[in-house]
Amino acid sequence: MKYDVVIGCEVHVQLLTETKAFCSCRNTFGGEPNTRLCPVCTGLPGALPVANQTLVEYAVLAGLAMNCTIVPVTKFDRKNYIYPDMPKGYQISQFDMPICEKGFLEIDTDGGLKKIRIIRIHMEEDAGKNIHTEDRSGLSHVDLNRAGTPLLEIVSEPDIRSPDDAVAYVQSIKHIMEYLKISDCNMEEGSLRCDANINLWVYEGDKKYATPIVEIKNMNSFKAMKAALEYEILRQKEEWTTKRLLLKDVGKVTRGYQEKTQSTILQRHKEESAEYRYFPEPDLKPILIDPAWVESMKSRLPELPAQKRKRFAEEWGLPELDIGKLLVDAELAHYFEAACKEYKGEPKKVANWVITEIGNMLNKESITIIQFREKVPPESLGELLNRIDSGVISGKMAKGIFSDMWAEGKTPEQIINEKGLKQIDDQESLKDIVREVLDQNPKTVEDYKNGKENVLSFLMGQVMKATRGKANPRLSQDLLKELLQK
Repeated sequence: MKYDVVIGCEVHVQLLTETKAFCSCRNTFGGEPNTRLCPVCTGLPGALPVANQTLVEYAVLAGLAMNCTIVPVTKFDRKNYIYPDMPKGYQISQFDMPICEKGFLEIDTDGGLKKIRIIRIHMEEDAGKNIHTEDRSGLSHVDLNRAGTPLLEIVSEPDIRSPDDAVAYVQSIKHIMEYLKISDCNMEEGSLRCDANINLWVYEGDKKYATPIVEIKNMNSFKAMKAALEYEILRQKEEWTTKRLLLKDVGKVTRGYQEKTQSTILQRHKEESAEYRYFPEPDLKPILIDPAWVESMKSRLPELPAQKRKRFAEEWGLPELDIGKLLVDAELAHYFEAACKEYKGEPKKVANWVITEIGNMLNKESITIIQFREKVPPESLGELLNRIDSGVISGKMAKGIFSDMWAEGKTPEQIINEKGLKQIDDQESLKDIVREVLDQNPKTVEDYKNGKENVLSFLMGQVMKATRGKANPRLSQDLLKELLQK
């Protein structure tokens, strides 16, 4: 069976505005249900919405970061549907005049960089949240705290050809939003959600057949996204083999991803735009976008992941694998660069410590790099690495000091002095200790002189034991070899 996988993504991103999209209710996650409400976000008669200016600004920033055209005139529309968590009976969204059009992102694939075209980015409000009880009562509750939360919906062309590339594309959007600081993109809290549209192009002879398009929902992690798409490819292959269903006959359907079974189940046939009965939002005027203002917004763009990736390779000489791990989190990349400014050695050593030691600490303590930085600033990491290179402490000692830096919130110098951890690098003092070790281990000395050079590591261990790990390793080994030759 010869076929191509065809995937397009609709990514919803909740924005970090102080208030909701069209009212002054606080825009925060969670809290006691139904406590952040007003007549506007609950759709009471006579309540009038007002567009949040920051929502428009964030939409423009996102569009510029994703190479979009910012339109001169945009407007809001009513998208009509009845859900329990949509109290107005409609959603304020954008239909035919979205604020951003015709952009693109480049993602890393096995075949190199690939451009994924973006059809549009539009502004809209989120719905509330249905909470289904698990006590078999069949009851559901509605929490409207989320109703009216500002969203951006980013719609791609069907340019994606594999589940891995789909994940890379959405991860790229996540990183951009985090670098712009306009969303926390917390998938567990629903701040970043993706609906993936997938079907197959099947080739038989000189003919191409399109299987029905499936929109997959309920994917709350990148792992789930990949698993759902991989399952759907297998399901559609089998369905084509057994039923030969065509897109023109069935149209588009929605399926939900089931975490427990790692499969998708049919939910409903997808509505067409006419079924939503879009019409211009009568309570909100069209928005005129000044081109000069858009130009001024470009100055607010930070260095984005693609630009930072190139600079890290050229300026810091890091391998691609390390760069990828550092750029996953904008704050992690900032921490790395700040530590490099303090450290006098190779940036690769800083990268190793940030990726491995700090990465392990973040996982162990379940903290963010911002929380870690409050107790261990990047300058302290640079100072610690300088102490290793200057021979004040060993690499092994540094790992213990690193843990104490996090536990006590102190600098490396403070910990080294308070705990007497400074390495012994006085040659005469160390030579006396080495002689004593050799005198205490005559059999090992004889073995070394008989050609068993591997016993040198045992003798090094004895020197370290005698000095409680404070002996300068390089100097100790040189002295051992020198005295063993006599």
